[in-house]
Amino acid sequence: MPNQKKIVSCEPLFNQLMSREKYHIEFLMGSASQNSLWRMVSQIDGLSEWFADEVTTDETESVYTFTWGKSSHDALILQNRPQSLIRYRWEDDDESVYFEFRLRKLDLSGDMTLEVTDFAEPAEKSDAIALWEAQIDEMKRRLGV
Repeated sequence: MPNQKKIVSCEPLFNQLMSREKYHIEFLMGSASQNSLWRMVSQIDGLSEWFADEVTTDETESVYTFTWGKSSHDALILQNRPQSLIRYRWEDDDESVYFEFRLRKLDLSGDMTLEVTDFAEPAEKSDAIALWEAQIDEMKRRLGV
C-alpha cells in the first residue's frame, strides 16, 4: 500500500516566547482494526512498540512517562474518547500545546485513518512532520499494514 498522507490544515498559535503552528497529518491505515490502532495510541504496551523505548504510567493512569534512551518526559492525558481520540500534553510544555491521535473509519472503503495533531515552530515543522511520518511507518510495520 502506498504511503498516503495529507496535511489537513495549519493554524498559527502564538504564545509568550515563541510562535508554534498547529498542524494535522492524516495517515491511511488500511485494514488495521480500530481496536489495534487504539491500543497503539493509548496503551503503554502499544505506545512502547513505536512511539518511545519505554512507556509507564502513574497509579491514576492519567500521566504517562515516555522514555527514549536516558531521557524521560511526562505527558498528561487531557482528553480521552475511547476508540476515537486521545490528547496528551507534555507536563513541561505550554498549556495550549498538545499532541493528539484521532481514529476515523472511511465510509466507502471501511479503511481506518489516523490523524495526528501537533504543534511546532515554523522553522521546525517540516522536521516534525518527517518524524511523525517515520514513527507512523514503524506503527504500520508493527501492525502489518
